[in-house]
Amino acid sequence: MPVQRYVEIMDTTLRDGEQTSGVSFSPSEKLTIAQLLLTEVKVDRIEIASARVSDGEFAAVKAITKWAKANGFLNKVEVLTFVDGDVSVQWMQKAGAKVMNLLTKGSLNHLTHQLKKKPEQHFAEVGEVIALARKKGLECNVYLEDWSNGMRHSREYVFQFLDFLQEQPVKRIMLPDTLGVLIPSEVQEYISAIVQRYPGMHFDFHAHNDYDLGTANVLEGVKAGAHGIHLTINGMGERAGNAPLASAVAVLHDFLPDVQTSVAEESLYSVSKLVETFSGFRIPANKPVVGENVFTQTAGIHADGDKKNKLYFSDLMPERFGRQRKYALGKTSGKANIENNLQQLGIQLSEPDLRKVTQRIIELGDRKEMVTQADLPYIISDILDSNSIQEKVRIESYVLTHAKNLHPSVTLRISVEGEVSEEHAQGEGQYDAFMKALKKVYKKRKQELPVLVDYAVRIPPGGKSDALCETVITWRHNNREFKTRGLDSDQTVSAIKATQKMLNLI
Repeated sequence: MPVQRYVEIMDTTLRDGEQTSGVSFSPSEKLTIAQLLLTEVKVDRIEIASARVSDGEFAAVKAITKWAKANGFLNKVEVLTFVDGDVSVQWMQKAGAKVMNLLTKGSLNHLTHQLKKKPEQHFAEVGEVIALARKKGLECNVYLEDWSNGMRHSREYVFQFLDFLQEQPVKRIMLPDTLGVLIPSEVQEYISAIVQRYPGMHFDFHAHNDYDLGTANVLEGVKAGAHGIHLTINGMGERAGNAPLASAVAVLHDFLPDVQTSVAEESLYSVSKLVETFSGFRIPANKPVVGENVFTQTAGIHADGDKKNKLYFSDLMPERFGRQRKYALGKTSGKANIENNLQQLGIQLSEPDLRKVTQRIIELGDRKEMVTQADLPYIISDILDSNSIQEKVRIESYVLTHAKNLHPSVTLRISVEGEVSEEHAQGEGQYDAFMKALKKVYKKRKQELPVLVDYAVRIPPGGKSDALCETVITWRHNNREFKTRGLDSDQTVSAIKATQKMLNLI
């Protein structure tokens, strides 16, 4: 067994993640997310705000630090601060926070053109803030902003700064790929060089996702010796966001057997959905680990392989994250997908009925309708109901028209005991026009149709899709009442199906 190496996970959803365009958490939402991250997800640290930003930010930090102090988490709560003399330090003290993440310049380009200062002047001012923070009882970590470009274009400056910082009373040095410009091989090279040169210092890596390389860069950073990584729930953050918490943790756990983290994987999905709700920042359906579709098999061949020997399973099992594998119902489903869904519902069907259900779902899929597991019982009920009726009447074809300022009309072709008739009629609605055309057919046959007593349309209870609607029609015939049901994605068509069942019953 390899020797276990512990890697700290710092979540910055509440600071860097809140820089997502259009996102702003309320103080109570921030407190809830902070509590879940520390008690349920069990990350090592959380970065919750930037100092001096707003009154609302101050109120949120006070609420979180009050709760954290009462529950023994205060040293895990961090705030971004600035090289501004005593201003950020005083803000921290008033807010009750104890760990400051000091933002400094990690590239000569930023230092020269943004601050217009020499390295020695910047280092002296950084040293003064660190000394003041320590004097006031604050723990201090240091960010090297634009560190990635610093390593690319001014490596001597980065090493000069780190030489200075290793003599300072700081706990961690944070290396951000501020603009998300690094590729994995650069991350490997730069962090390896720094860890080897400064073996006694703790380095965090902070990846952004501008080229969709955030998770890959986290993997390489940890392989290179980073002691901590910064992540956000759902990959929230500036521009294309940060490396996502769920993906990065899964990758580290599965591909680096020597690495251990504190994160409870089974809590990742629930906190992801909560943050989606609070932020309004929607999770793509195909987002790894937390996306709605990522544990859904669609192709029938995959479902068949899962049944036979778990042929399409990998280490990325949904149960790890408090989720369940699903089998999509659509035109590519096949019998195996449907059987897996029926098994989860505790339903068994004969082979002929299973074929009919499969065919019905394929038909809906061809019309781009999405069927859910909750819809299945109603499809089955409709098919079994149809099985019990001897089909002497078949509605072979119809044209429904509906136009503004014109009465809806129907042209109908129907076969009754082998005799085919066609009729046309107008009505107040499409179904009314259909019934008037049908009455013409039966009038010629000298037969009277049942009286329509009630007409109810609903989606199947429990159905979460828009694929199906169910029409239940109550009829009165020969002094008795009975009901027929039709199921289809179109309301009028489902009523026509219910009517065809009535015609066969009488």
